[in-house]
Amino acid sequence: MDRLARLRALMQERRLEALFVTGSHNRHYLSGFTGSSGYLLITADKAYLLTDFRYMTQAADQAKGFEIVEHAPKVGETVRQLLDSLRIQEVGFEQQHVTYASYTVYAADLGPIKLVPAEPLVELLRMVKDQSELAVMQEAAELADKTFEHVLTTLKPGITENDVALTIEFYMRQHGAASVSFETIVASGERSALPHGKASGRVLRSGEFVKMDFGAYYKGYCSDITRTVMLGKPTEKHRELYDIVLEAQMHTLEHIRPGMTGKAADALARDVIRKCGYGDHFGHGTGHGLGMEVHEAPRLSMLSDTVLKPGMTVTVEPGIYLPGFGGVRIEDDVVVTDSGVRRLTQSTKDFIIID
Repeated sequence: MDRLARLRALMQERRLEALFVTGSHNRHYLSGFTGSSGYLLITADKAYLLTDFRYMTQAADQAKGFEIVEHAPKVGETVRQLLDSLRIQEVGFEQQHVTYASYTVYAADLGPIKLVPAEPLVELLRMVKDQSELAVMQEAAELADKTFEHVLTTLKPGITENDVALTIEFYMRQHGAASVSFETIVASGERSALPHGKASGRVLRSGEFVKMDFGAYYKGYCSDITRTVMLGKPTEKHRELYDIVLEAQMHTLEHIRPGMTGKAADALARDVIRKCGYGDHFGHGTGHGLGMEVHEAPRLSMLSDTVLKPGMTVTVEPGIYLPGFGGVRIEDDVVVTDSGVRRLTQSTKDFIIID
């Protein structure tokens, strides 16, 4: 069943005659259109892509199966005209993507047609990847692996975190990435205790952790990997933290199963770290969904009741962060299978010591 058919089945279940799609990733997912401006209007038997003059040719090339409409200066007026022609009196909107200001404009332009807030229907479809998506995500993960292998050859005391980030980003772009999945994290020494310590001008020194979290945005999909390495001789504390985080991550990878909730998956890693006495120093979720966006559903967290299904792609990234000393995070991208998970990222997780 294609994506539009699956969406229409969800719409029918929720008694929605029409859905106004405004989220850019959702638009791309359903239509294939990559322009920066556009909207979709989906009904039981119609699929419109509304865009402006700049993208009419591109839209016709990319959005096969969609009727391409050049919308009026106020897109809501065009939506009203289309719905009037179909005799539809209410339309669902993506409440997670529409600000209150936009809502008031759409409501005024639609006139008597009622706007109905809709749950994240397209995101529900996007949680389970098809084989074409998984193939691209595997390539994105392989690019992240190659980038890590490359950056290891450049790490040394005296360079800055910004230097490391630039090396990472340049390599990914040079080898096919359209951009980075998110702002590259390089955090060394005591800054490695910052879970999201973005690269700074701090100079790398011997005797400290270097934590690197990065990903490639490749063919419309994201990868996301974290590795923590050691510059110079580690202390027992360095080894202890690394070993515990690695144990937590490997235990999670070995025991995640379809049918498990995000909460239960999170507990796999959290329980290991808690039993080792560092539960108060692991404050984020064990992982998150990955795909067209670097953070999407489902979540592996203490609050997630989402049931994992084959085809879902998630990160597994436990960590320990000690203020004033440093921190460790180890992260892989995985796809849920019928019996467990398959790793997309394959970089070594040995405790790498760079002299």
